Amino acid sequence: MTILDALGEATTVVNVGAGAGAYEPVGRSLVAVEPSWQMIGQRSGGGALVVQAAAEALPFRTATFDAALAVLTLHHWTDWRRGLSEMKRVADRLVIFTFEPGKLDHFWLTESYFPEIAALVRGQCPSVDEIADFVGACRVNHVAIPHDCIDGFLAAFWRRPAAYLEPRIRAGMSGFTLLEPHVVDRGVARLKRDLESGEWERCFGQIKSLEALDVCYRLLVTT
Repeated sequence: MTILDALGEATTVVNVGAGAGAYEPVGRSLVAVEPSWQMIGQRSGGGALVVQAAAEALPFRTATFDAALAVLTLHHWTDWRRGLSEMKRVADRLVIFTFEPGKLDHFWLTESYFPEIAALVRGQCPSVDEIADFVGACRVNHVAIPHDCIDGFLAAFWRRPAAYLEPRIRAGMSGFTLLEPHVVDRGVARLKRDLESGEWERCFGQIKSLEALDVCYRLLVTT
C-alpha cells in the first residue's frame, strides 16, 4: 500500500530491477526490467511485460513512463548513479524503496548473529542521503515493517526469529546468499541456541509487543 500511494495516479510504470515481480502493482500498465534470466524464469505467467536489461541501460525512449519504480535493488546494480539517471530519463516520477545501510547494524539479526551482512551491504548500497542528493527534490518516508509482513526481504521476520532458521526463507534473501556457507551456519547455530535457551527472549523479547518496527527501510519519492 505504501508503494501504491507513492505511485499516485501514475498509469504507466517501469519496475527496474524487478526480480520475480513480488512488488509490482496491479491495475496499471507496467513493464518489468530485470537483467537475470534466472529471476525472469521465476515470475508467474500472465503478469507484466518483461524486458531483459540492466538499470544502467534502459531500452526506452525519454519520458516513456509516468513513474519508475525500484524496490530493494540499488545494491545489486553495478553503477547506481547511472541507473538512477536512466530512471529519471524515462519517467516523470521516481519511487525508490531502499534501506539505510548504516542503520542495519542496529537490527538484532545483523547486530548479534550476522554482522557480516551489515558489513557487506555497507559496501554495496548507497546511503539514503546519497540517493536523495542525486535524484534531487524528493520526500523521504520512514517505512515501519509490520510484524506479519509476508514479503521475504531481510527484516520481514523481525518478530518471528525462528523463521531465519529456515533454509527456504534465507534462500530468498540476498544478504544470506552472498555469505560463505560456514558463516551462515555459524550464525544460524548461534540463533538456534539462543532461541532454545531463552537468551534471545531475554535480549530482544520486548519487540514482541510491537505491531511494526522501523528497522532501516526508506521510501524516496521525487517531487
